[in-house]
Amino acid sequence: MANVLGKGEKIFQVIIHIFLILLALCAVLPIWILVAGSITGEQELILSGYSFIPKTLSLDAYKYLFYKGADILRAYGITIFITIFGTAVILLMTPLLAYPLSRKDFKARNIFAFLVFFTMLFNGGIVPSYIMWTQIFHMKNTIWALIVPGLLMNGFNVILMKNYFAQNIPPELIEAMKVDGAGEFCIFFKMVLPLSLPIMATVGLFVGIGYWNDWYNGLLYLTNTKLFSLQNYLNRILLDIQFMTQSMAGSAEAANALGKMPTITVRMAIAVIGILPLMIIFPFFQSYFARGMTVGAVKG
Repeated sequence: MANVLGKGEKIFQVIIHIFLILLALCAVLPIWILVAGSITGEQELILSGYSFIPKTLSLDAYKYLFYKGADILRAYGITIFITIFGTAVILLMTPLLAYPLSRKDFKARNIFAFLVFFTMLFNGGIVPSYIMWTQIFHMKNTIWALIVPGLLMNGFNVILMKNYFAQNIPPELIEAMKVDGAGEFCIFFKMVLPLSLPIMATVGLFVGIGYWNDWYNGLLYLTNTKLFSLQNYLNRILLDIQFMTQSMAGSAEAANALGKMPTITVRMAIAVIGILPLMIIFPFFQSYFARGMTVGAVKG
């Protein structure tokens, strides 16, 4: 009987491995096609379509993007700054709110928890938000417009951290530190945060990806192109290409000139430039991400 079960378990493991390999391929192959398309010749892509191995290698799309190298480097610098700074501020503010909500001896925890949860269900809308950030806080055409509105605090992250603290910070440790004379801030910074690296890395990854991929705030609050983040800059390039395509459609000479431009491959190259840093960083946070999501999602 044991041999039968052992054989069955092996068959089950083989099936699971095959399924996971297929699932991984479903995630990897589109990215590979994206990269291959970005280094394929424009005419080859038009005539033969997409392929896993480019027949004609061409870096015209990347040359087109980096023709104004200073602009794209500035956009990269702005995106890196708002990602690092915004993530660091959130990783300080979010646990400062989530930790008291996880403490059962905090009398107003239910009131604040309701207020946090309420923000996950309702918001004021685009127009009131725009008026508030531009006319009251005067963030239009400032770097803060890419950091604060809609991104600096998120109710989901607060709830995630609250549940993690409630499940993984033993009250006995808190009481022991109080007996030793430690205050609340000492307990928080010297005991709670060091024990919360998985959830901190998880929330940091969520927030960092959100800042890196954000284009909405730039679209609403920025008209100064020198403050554009990478996503806004790449989006502007896409819009410029679409405008040229539409405006040159009626002229034969213009259409011939447009045909020499890497309009399709540029779209692929834009996507590659946007996701490459995230693909490099993610493996370093993968183990923390899995642990933080598994434990932090448990209802507290």
